[in-house]
Amino acid sequence: MRKQIPVVLVAGFLGAGKTTLLNHLLHNSSGARIGVVVNDFGSIGIDAMAVAGQVDSMVSLNNGCLCCAVDASGLDGMLARLSGADLDVIVIEASGLAEPRGLIRLLLSSEDEHIEYGGLVEVVDGAEFTAVRERHPELADHVRLADLVVLNKIDRSTEGVREVVEELAQGVPVLAVDHGRIDPSLLFELPERREEYARQLSFLDLSEEDHSQHAHATYDSVEFEIEVPLHPRRFMEFLENRPAGIYRIKGEVNLGLPGHDKKYTLHTVGAFLRLRRSGWASGERPATRLVLIGAGIDGARIREQLRGCEEPDPAKVDSQAMLTVLRFLPEE
Repeated sequence: MRKQIPVVLVAGFLGAGKTTLLNHLLHNSSGARIGVVVNDFGSIGIDAMAVAGQVDSMVSLNNGCLCCAVDASGLDGMLARLSGADLDVIVIEASGLAEPRGLIRLLLSSEDEHIEYGGLVEVVDGAEFTAVRERHPELADHVRLADLVVLNKIDRSTEGVREVVEELAQGVPVLAVDHGRIDPSLLFELPERREEYARQLSFLDLSEEDHSQHAHATYDSVEFEIEVPLHPRRFMEFLENRPAGIYRIKGEVNLGLPGHDKKYTLHTVGAFLRLRRSGWASGERPATRLVLIGAGIDGARIREQLRGCEEPDPAKVDSQAMLTVLRFLPEE
């Protein structure tokens, strides 16, 4: 089965640092192939190269990145074109005046089965937050809507800004950074291995700057593995009321109910949740294997809550409990 490509939305008011964050991801991609949709007019600078911001233009860069410019009405068509390429992630840099809710709705309504929602990253200007919020009170709604908040320019932020942003975020992870330096592993999967032969020069090769010395805003990762099946209703309650600070959850779930003893592959970003059902591979022991990613999360508490979802005798579970799971499965 062809892999699904996560589409990450990067939003924020003018000057917040969206393009800086994008450049950081491109410079520190570790071989990942990144497609970029620029939902704006004008131009952005990527290292020494400039990508013209005209509708439907497309530029192929030496590390395999595709940088495109498109207006919102053509976003679905552009994603369909990008999803046909061998990409690891697509990043949409929204206009500084874009309405994030509309972009999320547009993305979730896409009929391209080869893409998946990768989350809304709201970039907040730590130095100008108070002034921008006074002029644009809707900023508070944008922060609440985000799956991840990047509080940029923390080195120049005013006192108390971080506390205010965290309060507005209501449990959404907040990363305080400067120059948009977040670890790309938080947003998407980095390739484990790339073939070295016939490799073209990448941004890492072309850049004269030593990015290995950059301080990245780190994230927390919690692993959980158990062979005892999970109770479907209790597990779904955990997902719907997940602890604060969790950004992504990925992995496989073993429920073990008679008639429902398949493998359930889980993908969550913020409040978005998707499950896919498949058979266990030959010789594979059914088990739940999860990785939970976020910022400021309590690993011990998360593992305790997950252990509370164990069901050693799934045959006794009312089959109606599976309804909470089945509604998140695509039509088969």
